[in-house]
Amino acid sequence: MSARPLVVMPTFDEADNLERTAALVLAADPRVDLLVVDDDSPDGTGAIADRLAAAEPRIRVLHRRRRDGLGRAYLEGFRLAIEHGATVVIEMDADGSHPADRLPALLDALDAGADLAIGSRWVPGGRVVDWPWLRRALSRGGNAYARIALGIPVRDATAGFRAYRAERLAGLDLDGVHSRGYCFQIDMTLRAHDAGLRIAEVPIAFTERVAGRSKMSGAIIAEAMLRVTVWALRRRLRRPR
Repeated sequence: MSARPLVVMPTFDEADNLERTAALVLAADPRVDLLVVDDDSPDGTGAIADRLAAAEPRIRVLHRRRRDGLGRAYLEGFRLAIEHGATVVIEMDADGSHPADRLPALLDALDAGADLAIGSRWVPGGRVVDWPWLRRALSRGGNAYARIALGIPVRDATAGFRAYRAERLAGLDLDGVHSRGYCFQIDMTLRAHDAGLRIAEVPIAFTERVAGRSKMSGAIIAEAMLRVTVWALRRRLRRPR
């Protein structure tokens, strides 16, 4: 890895999607490299990643020997990216739901002065494709709850398609992040806001995964709601009276 923007892409059982998504990433912007962080996928995703990396110098692979959550996978990828001098660290899913052609727009937002650029579904120009009404309602409602409870001016705090300036990401307390599921995104948004990072939201069209099964579950949603509530209560208790 060199001093370039780096896409960190966690994978678990994404054998049907990884090759296509990796190709889209590399084609979207010649400035970016790709780090696949595989959680010992039983479907052979790690072997596919190794094959891609052997053929393409812009791809690297980090193999994790246990599955302990999306947040932990991202944190390991972040640390490796920072250690190897990446200028920008980008989060992106492997399932094809994040539009690779919006990578340049995220980088442009950083060039324009943002420290964190979020690919947002819920700002003007953003949208979701092929989602049932219940999932739309859950996402909108969860984001509204996080925004109001935590006081963060972000419409899509749960978004997993985002780009950080590496030096600003390195300044956050990554060792203090214990969120494992999708609330990791809210956790990182809150830390970025509290640290004074300049946050921009870039509209994207979020599409349902191309193949495979979603990792979302009731337990993941419950973890997010519980953690947001605890964080909100702590913030209220810390306020001067």
